[in-house]
Formats: sequence, structure tokens, C-alpha cells
Amino acid sequence: MGTSPTSFTGWVSFLLDNFGPQFVKGTITTLELAFAGTVLGCLLGFLVGIVQSITVDKHSSPISRVLVKVLKGLVAVYVEVFRGTPMMVQAMVIYYGSAQAYGIDLNPFVSGVLVLSLNTGAYMAESVRGAITGIDPGQLEGAYAIGFTHVQAMTRVIIPQAFRNLIPQIGNMFISSIKDTSVLNVISVTELYFIGRGVSSAYYRFFETFFIISMIYLFLTFVTSRLLAIMERRLDGARDYELVTDTEAEVA
Repeated sequence: MGTSPTSFTGWVSFLLDNFGPQFVKGTITTLELAFAGTVLGCLLGFLVGIVQSITVDKHSSPISRVLVKVLKGLVAVYVEVFRGTPMMVQAMVIYYGSAQAYGIDLNPFVSGVLVLSLNTGAYMAESVRGAITGIDPGQLEGAYAIGFTHVQAMTRVIIPQAFRNLIPQIGNMFISSIKDTSVLNVISVTELYFIGRGVSSAYYRFFETFFIISMIYLFLTFVTSRLLAIMERRLDGARDYELVTDTEAEVA
């Protein structure tokens, strides 16, 4: 084995040399979890946000009004439950509870994606609802006037505008998901923190190991935030454009 390192930097270098592939594997798993959880969670959040924005028309049939109220009640319970309980507890309930209560043997990775998706969806739902209500009501009324259903008006008129306003929030959710994957070690998901626990116990070098882990997390979140900032600037378009009036267009 040779002589063990005697300095902090020596141990960091030693751990990277000997456990580099494991760190890379954990990082990839963390990114996969965060990406899948954010994408599925945002889709769920938009769906719940659309449901929450449905208005009950007094001229609708009693069955329609009852169905809308029941649906709204169900999504309200979902949002409250997942916003009001710790993710670690949710992971334990979903992974171990599904096996004990229903005999469903979920894969730890699948369970992790499910937990992240449900959490992201619950938090995104409130943001989506706020973004939808922030759009000029006249646009929704105009969509209804030309014959759009509520779903068509949402997907073709309101949601595209709300999505642009929610990009910073979606980016924040992705960054949070990268860090939140660490709690999934309780159900044996081999993400970055789980790998760090195994490496640190091999030589009992906890400080050096988790220093490496923290630097990887910091790198991931920093790069992600910079990429999101670039995407936002591109969506905003050029700032040196010239506004052409109808009169100028006719002259041209």
C-alpha cells in the first residue's frame, strides 16, 4: 500500500487518485436524478397549476362543478403534503412503505426520481399558479372568445408566457435538486453523497473526502447557474434592436 499521506492536500490527491471513478459515477447519478426529477416535476407542476387556475362557471352542469372541486381538492392535498413534510421522510415512506404495504419492490433510483419529481411538482405548482394569474386576464378571455377550451387557452396562450417568466424558478429548482439528491442516500441511491460516505469510511478521512464532495457540488451548481443565465439572456433577445413603426414600414 505504501506510506499514507501526511498532509491535507496529500490526502485529497490520494483519494482522487484511488477513488476518482467512484466520484465520477456518483456525480453522474446525481445529475441524472436532478435532471429527471426537475423535468418530470416541472411537467407535474404545470399540470397542477393549470388545474388550480380553473374557474368554476356557475352556468356549468352540477357534475362538472363537483368534478372540478374534487380535482382541486386532491391537488391541494398533494401540494400541502409534499410541501409540509421532509424529503428524507418521503423517500423512506415511498421506498420502504410501498414494499411493506403493497409488495412493490421499487428500484432505489426510480424511487429517488419519484421523490424529487413529486417535491419539485408541489413547489412548482404554486409558482405556476402565480405566473398564470399574473398574465393579463384579457388574453384568457380573448382565447375563450375565439373558441378555445380552458386547456387549449392554457397550452397555447398562457403557459408559453408563464414558462418564460418561470425559467429562473426552474433553474433554482434544478440547482436545489442537485443538492437535495444527497438525502436519497437513506434509500441506498448511489449518488454523490452516498459515494462519499463509502470513501470516507475506507480510511476514516472524513474532512478530505467531504471537501472533495463539496467542491463537486459547488462546481455543478455554479456551472448550472451560469448556463441558465446565458439561456435567459438569449431568450431576452438583442438589446440594441430598433422599433419599426407602422408608418416607417409603409414608407419602406
